Amino acid sequence: MSQKQLHSVEELDEFVAKNGKKLLFKHSTICPISTSAYEEFQAYLLDNQVDSAVILVREDRPVSNAVADRFSIKHESPQIFLLEDGEVKWHTSHWKITKDAIGQALNA
Repeated sequence: MSQKQLHSVEELDEFVAKNGKKLLFKHSTICPISTSAYEEFQAYLLDNQVDSAVILVREDRPVSNAVADRFSIKHESPQIFLLEDGEVKWHTSHWKITKDAIGQALNA
């Protein structure tokens, strides 16, 4: 499964519209907590086939803001969302983003 970076609201729309479960990760490249969470996210993806995408919050702020607006979930960074059928089924942020937490959410 490929992981893509979303650079536009159109790309976000396409990603959200896809069928099945998928992970969306908001990443701040200058934040050590985000780097740690991103490593957990990548570790999960190494062992599991799931469609995923990343938004770099500083570089692509309009896309990051669109996620907060669309799902009415306050922006945090790092932040991860489990999406299914266009809806957020689970989300968390900061130190709660772990390989195990992602696995539990996907298998719930």
